[in-house]
Amino acid sequence: MQNPGRGGGRPLHRCRRTFHDLHVHRARDERARARRRPGSPLPLTLAVHPGALGDVLLAVPALRALKAGRPREPLALAAQPRIGDLLAALGVVDRALPFEALGLDRLFGPEPRAPAPLLREATRVVSWFGARDPDFVRRLSALVPDAVVAPSVGGGRPVWEHLLASVGALADDTRRWCEPVAPPDALVEEGRRLLVAAGWDGRGRLVVVHPGAGAVAKRWPAEGFATILERLRPAAALAFAIHQGPADGAAVAALRAQFTGPAVVLDEPSLPRLAGVLGCATVYLGNDSGVSHLAAALGTPSVILFTRDNLAWRSWEPRANALVVATASVDRADLGRVLAAMRGLAA
Repeated sequence: MQNPGRGGGRPLHRCRRTFHDLHVHRARDERARARRRPGSPLPLTLAVHPGALGDVLLAVPALRALKAGRPREPLALAAQPRIGDLLAALGVVDRALPFEALGLDRLFGPEPRAPAPLLREATRVVSWFGARDPDFVRRLSALVPDAVVAPSVGGGRPVWEHLLASVGALADDTRRWCEPVAPPDALVEEGRRLLVAAGWDGRGRLVVVHPGAGAVAKRWPAEGFATILERLRPAAALAFAIHQGPADGAAVAALRAQFTGPAVVLDEPSLPRLAGVLGCATVYLGNDSGVSHLAAALGTPSVILFTRDNLAWRSWEPRANALVVATASVDRADLGRVLAAMRGLAA
């Protein structure tokens, strides 16, 4: 799922397989769709993506396409619990399931065991997991004949386009699949209260900044962020909020040491609360991270900083500005481009 610059193909589940998969397997191409028998459970579409926040958010257009294909059928997402719960809270999916609860690890190996009963509830499965293992694909397809097992990334195209294509939808219909996700009013109000409690006056236009990222190689230096904020600071009625996630302590401390202006720090808000905060933002600035993908997905005008090797992970939301920057040091040309983009969005 991730290239080495994104932290590698690290295993994120107990069967210790990575998400660098090779082929799309469509069991439904070979078998007729099973008919529902009287008294059988209602149809359920199950999407499986155990990746990190940003990777799962790149699947939003594909999830929308799945939902549109069978609008009367509930759509469940098996993911890391906090990520699945977020997408359910945002209305992208109808139901969230913990990935580990499916017991998919039992389908690997020479002596497979039965997976958890939860998996048997599904009448259709799209799994962005396990495509490298033919035995896994065969065993999953035997359990759920209407199944697609696809890689979570695709070479030569943006990741979100690959995921959309894996469910048989076209990326050129961006109006249909790529509209921003509207956070519920209750979440936005909760985010507003969190910001006010942290020190925002509730009136000024808000710039939300996330200087962290999952890999050091993806982090623009704190000097760059500080310079941008200092140059934006004279703009009337601009306020700054810095998001600090669980692994962002050093990045946030470095930014606070170099930016002398006032800013509130949001220390590890839950993902739904963070979505509410981003719903209050006028503009967002951050590295290639899950937080940045969330800002983009919500339609917050965004400037997101990528290394060239990771540009395939750019957002599907057309208003998210993906800029390629050097991360080893701050380049003057990069500063100029980032500042121009931020000024254009904050105007």
